[in-house]
Amino acid sequence: MSDNSFNLGTVIDDAKKIITDPVGFYREMPTSGGYSNPLIFVVVMAAITGLLISVYSLFGFGMPGAVMAGGFALAAIIMFPIMAVIGSFIGAAIIFVIWKLMGSEKNYEVAYRCAAYSFAIGPIVLLISIVPYLAGVIKTLWACFLMFIASIEVHKIKPQTAKIVFGIFAVIGVVFGISSEHTVRNFQHSIENYKLPSAFKDLENMEDMSAEEAGKAMGEMMKGLGEFSKGLEASMEEAKKEAEKQD
Repeated sequence: MSDNSFNLGTVIDDAKKIITDPVGFYREMPTSGGYSNPLIFVVVMAAITGLLISVYSLFGFGMPGAVMAGGFALAAIIMFPIMAVIGSFIGAAIIFVIWKLMGSEKNYEVAYRCAAYSFAIGPIVLLISIVPYLAGVIKTLWACFLMFIASIEVHKIKPQTAKIVFGIFAVIGVVFGISSEHTVRNFQHSIENYKLPSAFKDLENMEDMSAEEAGKAMGEMMKGLGEFSKGLEASMEEAKKEAEKQD
């Protein structure tokens, strides 16, 4: 792994090593050299993930309706790398504090590098996202495992301490992730049930409608929004009850 210059081949090689040999990767990972290479790594991995999201959405996988697929596909390609960059800095700040509390003497740049290279799992996790709940569980467990390895190999934290801390985070993350995905899937189900995608699609042609047709289309959309609001409220109440049961 070289930190002197960037090329796509280096990014792919690093991603492969993180996935196949995380111990070796983090053991050899440079702990200095600036933010440019890990940042570029995040952008490339996020761009690949965004492209996969766009392909999935075009075929309707995990989408609330086909009418939204085209716009969502374009937004994923553009916005996902931007969100990933922002998220990488926020995530690194959080994990930096956690490592400090665990006794690490490394600076924020090291924490950022450890967190940034974990983005290698993003495209793989997305490939299995069509299986309900599985991707979220794997992503949480895999990310915690990588941070566990980084704790030992980079931050020189005792294995037992790292195992306890990231084991707890893994359990919390899995429970929260399943609960959140359940809420999101109920939300999508509500959208489909109340035919909002078709209602919005009708409004796209409003300029070609007569006043009577436009009024009818608007009325159908407002009716769907009202029913959807009630369904969403019921879904949120159900999610709240499930959360209370878990507590």
